[in-house]
Amino acid sequence: MSSTEPMSSTERPGDAESTDLPAGVAPSVLELFGNTPLVRLGRLSEEEGLAATLAMKMETTNPGGSTKDRPALQMILDAEAAGELVPGGTIVEPTSGNTGVGLAIVAAQRGYDCIFVMTDKVAPEKVDLLRAYGAEVVVCPVAVAPEDPESYYSVAERLVEETPNAYRPNQYANPSNPAAHTASTGPELWAQTEGRITHFVAGAGTCGTITGVATYLKAQNPEIQIIAADPEGSVFSGGSGRPYLVEGVGEDFFPDAWNTDLYDGIIAVSDADSFSMARRVARTEGILVGGSGGMAVAAALRVAAAAGPDDLVVVLNPDSGRGYLSKVFNDDWMANFGFTTSSGPTLADAIERSGGPRDLLYVNPEQPVREAIDVMRTNGISQLPVCKNTPPFAAAEVMGSVDELVLMRAAADDRATLDLPVESVLGPSLPTIGIGQEVNLAIEQLRTATALLVLGGGRPCCILTRSDVLEFLEFGDDLGGDRHVD
Repeated sequence: MSSTEPMSSTERPGDAESTDLPAGVAPSVLELFGNTPLVRLGRLSEEEGLAATLAMKMETTNPGGSTKDRPALQMILDAEAAGELVPGGTIVEPTSGNTGVGLAIVAAQRGYDCIFVMTDKVAPEKVDLLRAYGAEVVVCPVAVAPEDPESYYSVAERLVEETPNAYRPNQYANPSNPAAHTASTGPELWAQTEGRITHFVAGAGTCGTITGVATYLKAQNPEIQIIAADPEGSVFSGGSGRPYLVEGVGEDFFPDAWNTDLYDGIIAVSDADSFSMARRVARTEGILVGGSGGMAVAAALRVAAAAGPDDLVVVLNPDSGRGYLSKVFNDDWMANFGFTTSSGPTLADAIERSGGPRDLLYVNPEQPVREAIDVMRTNGISQLPVCKNTPPFAAAEVMGSVDELVLMRAAADDRATLDLPVESVLGPSLPTIGIGQEVNLAIEQLRTATALLVLGGGRPCCILTRSDVLEFLEFGDDLGGDRHVD
């Protein structure tokens, strides 16, 4: 059977024979993939004053909690049919989590082992979740190029070569990925809306969902508008592939399913807007969506705002916010990354009063030590963050820091140190603080730290030292009263 013709449940080889079950009892959890509900986002629509109808496709009701269950099943069934995955084999896949969960569920039902490769950007809950299904998880750094041996793509390829009877679904290039959505998600939307859908908005990552759905919907009505939501910084909306924190969407390359002939628009959404919208949807609609879901809703609201009363805008929610409780829905995490603002006088207030934002001074890990010393001497500072790539940086691209005292001691012991790369004398990263956090918190942190790395919108934006705070405190009345630094 071809990849564009998904196997029905009765055609799956190897399933245990069903007993005479009541009509309401599914033979296995695999029968529960798909047929997810569609719900109107009425309260958001009212708040935004929308004329159009805005509805959400709730992929969270899939057994694995995400839209990735659909392609996970289809890829495995097609691999079995093609003889690429044999009994007792091992599924190896790089994933941000959701595809891995879907694959793990299918593997449990069909008797395969799983090894999943993830980046350190992924929430720890997702790692724990995959391990709960019995999978092995390998975590790799996110701030490396795809061709780097440590990238999660490269590590996955190595594991495939090293593991007997390994099969890599390769969701980025596997035609079964979009085919699953052409065969199921698209027809469901058409039937649920009685053919009245006028716009479809979804995040783009592997592009399986948006391309698969678009293929079906455009065949029914070429006038339906297909809109890709994309994180700011992703290549799909013109970026380089970095830096952004939203998980599971955006890319630094164009996957095989990317098809601009089917898309009518691409909307870039910032991390800040994605995360704030996720929190707003939870509190307004009672629907817990993740960062990528918040991104999709933010884009859909822009689309719906320009639509008319006869339009029906459908946004696909790919997964639940339960996988992001330690990040998007954690107040401390949001504050430390500079996504929220405290009620009291903040670092943003202080920085603005003392002359406004300044450029982030940094060095790359491959620069010689003498260049780091020159930067510190020229700018009268004693610490520098060491960052991969070029600005703007993601917080994950900060490798550590260098300190003038450490460099002085190293150079005194051996003058050749001056010509070594900075990474050879790398120290720990500076403590971080969000730009919207209170000045008092910075004062407390600077009791033990000599400098702080200030984050705004998830990105490093400047270094804060004790002398900076003393300068800020010249505006004591405006910053909330008298303070002192020990």
